[in-house]
Amino acid sequence: MKTYDDLAGDGGSNIVDQVQALGVKLRSRLDRIKHKVALMSGKGGVGKSSLTANVAACLVDKGYSVGILDADLNGPSICHLLGVRNSQKLVVDENGVQPGTGIHGIKLMSMDMLLSSPDSPVMWTEEADATAVWVSTMESTALRELVADTDWGDLDYLLIDMPPGSDRIDNIRGLIPELAGVVEITIPSMLSQHIVAKSITKNNKMKVPILGLVENMAGYTCPHCEKEGPLFEGQDVEELAKQKNIPYIGKIPFDTRIGRKTDSGSLFYMENKDSVTGKAIGSAVDKILDSI
Repeated sequence: MKTYDDLAGDGGSNIVDQVQALGVKLRSRLDRIKHKVALMSGKGGVGKSSLTANVAACLVDKGYSVGILDADLNGPSICHLLGVRNSQKLVVDENGVQPGTGIHGIKLMSMDMLLSSPDSPVMWTEEADATAVWVSTMESTALRELVADTDWGDLDYLLIDMPPGSDRIDNIRGLIPELAGVVEITIPSMLSQHIVAKSITKNNKMKVPILGLVENMAGYTCPHCEKEGPLFEGQDVEELAKQKNIPYIGKIPFDTRIGRKTDSGSLFYMENKDSVTGKAIGSAVDKILDSI
């Protein structure tokens, strides 16, 4: 049996050429996408995925072509929000893996599309003692393949729905060095602001461009009378933006209809753009576009 020390070069694996070929393929995909924007929060449960889906709808309404990469590999939800079932078979042709097409023509790629059933968990290894480093390496590799193997075509915007945690931006920045920027999302609660502040600090230190801070679930809006009421207690989020010297994109009040499709199958924004929450989403998108 030979050891690595006994092998000449890469032992015939051609690993260098494989890595270079993957890099070329990744670059060819990204060059056809004008703007790549990550929506993130160090805190989970802030409505990030629902907001991402409705930001995409708003961009489509403005005439842009849009795709969403669900980078939350372990807790994907974009397929559910855009009406793409995991039973929809992936099509692979000479151009690569064809992305799913959600409502309003939004292209998407998600780990959900690779699972056998809606309740199947993502299992990186069956070994109970697998190290965090090894699992993280597998996640990073899977994310790279989702981006590089998908035939996104020509897009104006690729929105990246990030998983919770400020550390995950490292993988995206490595894959997409020309990232237009990140939109940080928080809710008014003090705990959320505390965690998101850490994410902002890290992005500033890493010189990741921050397009601004969104205050999601800033109160609630009655779907019947449009009156607003308090939802979470916390310090002024706009003050946090000032302290961190980043743009404050604005408040988006919670509407009970935002997390579900309308009767016609549309996303909330498309049929409620004149509601309080719909107008707030539209204003936030305008500010994001101005920042880009």
